[in-house]
Amino acid sequence: MARSNRPVNPASENALDRMKFEVASELGIAEHVRSSGWSTMTSADCGRVGGQMVRRMIEQYESTLK
Repeated sequence: MARSNRPVNPASENALDRMKFEVASELGIAEHVRSSGWSTMTSADCGRVGGQMVRRMIEQYESTLK
């Protein structure tokens, strides 16, 4: 069975992109991303953005459990 890169919930893709740019702006790299794109970012910068996104998603999920 072939793997698909399509999200299970297509509406989540826009929300994740918004979160990604929000985190990038907090880290001070949003302008570089807008001008050059994600493909020119270092692995470290992309990892920082991804790490912050995961932290936020975990916090959001935990707040729904309370």
